[in-house]
Amino acid sequence: MAEIIRMPKMSDTMTEGVVVKWLVKEGDQIKSGDIIAEVETDKATMDFECYSKGTLLHVAVKEGLSVPVDGIVAVVGQPGEDFQSLLSGAPAAEKSSAPAPVAETPAAPVSVSAPVQQTQAQPSGSRILASPLAKKLAAEKGIELSAIKGSGENGRIVKQDVESFSGSAAPVAAVSSFVAGTESYEDVPVSQMRKTIAARLSESKFSAPHFYLTIDINMDKAVLAREQMNQISEVKISMNDLVIKAAASALRKHPKINSSWLGNTIRYNQHINIGVAMAVEEGLLVPVVRFADQKNLSQISSEVKDYGARAKAKKLQPQDWAGNTFTISNLGMFGIEEFTAIINPPDACILAVGAVKDTVGVVNGEIKPVKTMKVTLSCDHRVVDGASGAQFLQTLKQLLEEPVRLLV
Repeated sequence: MAEIIRMPKMSDTMTEGVVVKWLVKEGDQIKSGDIIAEVETDKATMDFECYSKGTLLHVAVKEGLSVPVDGIVAVVGQPGEDFQSLLSGAPAAEKSSAPAPVAETPAAPVSVSAPVQQTQAQPSGSRILASPLAKKLAAEKGIELSAIKGSGENGRIVKQDVESFSGSAAPVAAVSSFVAGTESYEDVPVSQMRKTIAARLSESKFSAPHFYLTIDINMDKAVLAREQMNQISEVKISMNDLVIKAAASALRKHPKINSSWLGNTIRYNQHINIGVAMAVEEGLLVPVVRFADQKNLSQISSEVKDYGARAKAKKLQPQDWAGNTFTISNLGMFGIEEFTAIINPPDACILAVGAVKDTVGVVNGEIKPVKTMKVTLSCDHRVVDGASGAQFLQTLKQLLEEPVRLLV
């Protein structure tokens, strides 16, 4: 008997999936456990494993189209079996996720406005109704206004009418050799990942009362320590790795920062899982370094590098981005000196890390060149008070200014 294959829920936030690529075709034999397609979820592109067996009788969703969770994706059964009755009432594929083509530049400029009903061309000898811009543009193009059909009120000629005119006309004296360019644009459908980012961060920003605390950290010793560590470490340690380790150690001393707002309760997490924000082409992913306070710098560095490679290849799995208790977002590698970040639910805080820059400071009463870094802690005021956030930042500052503390 024919059996419907439905879109599975591949992550806790997934509401629909896009069939990126079919790995089988109609008529192929399928056995339980076969990977039949690649599906883009709100987080990553994942393998679609089929648990039915038989012949693939029907593909209900073309590549590039999305279908809601539990929507019909395919039908499996015996060759020649009638399956049409199973498709009645099936949720149809909703929309294409493939980018809309960019408007090509035509021989003559075209309008990018919505089409409107054209009126007849202006009768010869009658008063021609045209906007000043349309008159100027027609003169530049050498077009007689009387030859153009006006789409404005009472047949008035507007800019778009001149731009879309492709007929021949007696030339008029051009007032300028300048030819206006063609307006064009590209409409790109919102990806599943971008939809989730928009929904989650909008909810966070508009429901959690954010406040921000910024502190300067002297990074002279941290820079030197990193250089010395990389002389002996098999894995190159980044400045971000140092920040992750320092934040995890500071969270152990300040458990209120390592917490979550759950509505009627506040959860103070006793484990420390650091989410590390990573930019990918479609948006942002936040894989989690679990038990970060218990790992050394080499372990943290290896894990973050592996996450980064798999994030770019869209190979992260749901368990990779679940379970964060605190998040770090670092834009220092892009030269950003200071910024604020939106809290990543369910966390109560997120740390925004800026670039290490050369500046001048007072060290032991003397003015000297120093390397400094600004970090900003975004806090959910329902959970964290100003004093608690400030104390966490003081501890973080102490750890990074004396990085030997991270090794004991």
